[in-house]
Amino acid sequence: MGRDLQELLEKASTVKMSADEKEEQRRSFAYGNANIENARVTRKIIDEEAEALKAIRKN
Repeated sequence: MGRDLQELLEKASTVKMSADEKEEQRRSFAYGNANIENARVTRKIIDEEAEALKAIRKN
């Protein structure tokens, strides 16, 4: 592994993401994967479903 890559990995391992950042990352991941399988999936759909799941979890 190159030295630059090793340094970047070490820096990345110390990053602490906030809850909002984690949620944004989760939605981005979901969109990216879903859109590969179905081009009709939009970010809006992902956001709507994420909000629906959040509401279910509160109950």
